[in-house]
Amino acid sequence: RRKLDRSAHDNVYFESYSDVIIHEEMIADKVRTNSYRLGILKNCKAIKGKVVLDVGAGTCVLSIFCVHAGAKKVYAVEASAIAEQAKEIVKLNKMEDKITIIKDMLETAELPEKVDVIVSEWMGYALLHESMLNSVLFARDKWLKPGGFILPSVAELYIAPINDPVVEDRLNFWSTVKDQYGVDMTCMYDFARKCIMMTSEIAVNSVTMEDVLSHPAKFAELNLHTVTTEQLESVKGSFSCECFGSSSVNALCIWFSVTFPGEDKPLVLCTSPFKQETHWKQSILYLDEAVEVGQDTKVAGEIALSPSVKNPRHLCVHLDYSIGEHTNKAKTFSMGDGFPDPE
Repeated sequence: RRKLDRSAHDNVYFESYSDVIIHEEMIADKVRTNSYRLGILKNCKAIKGKVVLDVGAGTCVLSIFCVHAGAKKVYAVEASAIAEQAKEIVKLNKMEDKITIIKDMLETAELPEKVDVIVSEWMGYALLHESMLNSVLFARDKWLKPGGFILPSVAELYIAPINDPVVEDRLNFWSTVKDQYGVDMTCMYDFARKCIMMTSEIAVNSVTMEDVLSHPAKFAELNLHTVTTEQLESVKGSFSCECFGSSSVNALCIWFSVTFPGEDKPLVLCTSPFKQETHWKQSILYLDEAVEVGQDTKVAGEIALSPSVKNPRHLCVHLDYSIGEHTNKAKTFSMGDGFPDPE
């Protein structure tokens, strides 16, 4: 039954990548696409004359970058219907002799040979949403030659307390209605707080650097050459931050970075609020109620990311935290993605 459920969820997931919108969003993300282009070209000495596997190839843009870097052969595995468009793109760029598109799930695809390099843009919101990293690890264990390498090779997760001014503006809105329309709606404040802050859903929004209340804390690091699928069942760590000054903490914010190795220095693709915005933005965990903080107030706790039991491509986050003198609290969050759950 579980296998049938997983298959149904996979079908919905791959169908979502058959539409042009998601590919337009990813390729239009200049930080993302240029980071992959430069990360691949920086490793051209390791790629030149070698065989590459592109996991979840989409429109094959990464496969084409690998050919630009001198790859002898690229196997582009893509399960969604966008593979048909990818064939046209490869043909248009006159690379049919270099890139072979395999329309299949990575776990069932058959390659004619082992590969020297694996490249994949597998990251979801909060890094692990969509569980695509599992496919990369499957490819590593089955198809990567000993001594081969993976691009990117390392992923890191960060967390920091924030003050989301949008929440405060939305809550304070109800106190302005009377002045505007002559109707007192201040009683809506508690209801609005319940709807906005007491939700268990992970929000995906852009956080500005001014909203971040401390230096970030790294709570997890994944080496793609050694991490196992069993370890992905619960990626967890502890964190401790000290606030910059007086403010109100109403959420915690998660982001990630991935690193491409390089001969001179590595290239890092980072989704931090302190960097240029990407389509991943940041993942926000709203606290049930805001807490006032001052200079050096400590925000600490433990966090664990795991696949949802109901849909393994969805993400669950469990948070245990304390802010200053406030006692420990716990909250569990989840992230859907608009995909309907199959019956």
